Amino acid sequence: MHCFVYASQRKPDTYVWLTRREGFDLLPEPLALLLGDLRFALEVELTPQRKLPHEDNEKVLANLAEQGWHLQTPPNQTLSVCNRPNHNREIDPVKG
Repeated sequence: MHCFVYASQRKPDTYVWLTRREGFDLLPEPLALLLGDLRFALEVELTPQRKLPHEDNEKVLANLAEQGWHLQTPPNQTLSVCNRPNHNREIDPVKG
């Protein structure tokens, strides 16, 4: 899968992997606002055999296939919850 990686200018060591160059419309609006401006970092062909230094490539490929993007955060950062498929579901204000 051909991927485009962008670095967040607001969150150090935080990257967004996209299936389309400048495909920022794929990102949920709250996440895009949180990350701020994104700077192009890398274009790469990602395969199941390719080893990634800081990410599980199976997880990256699955997120890219399912939603068109993957969020890479520094170890132990809570933003990675955004990679869960229903992370941007609407929350009922009464139920929470």
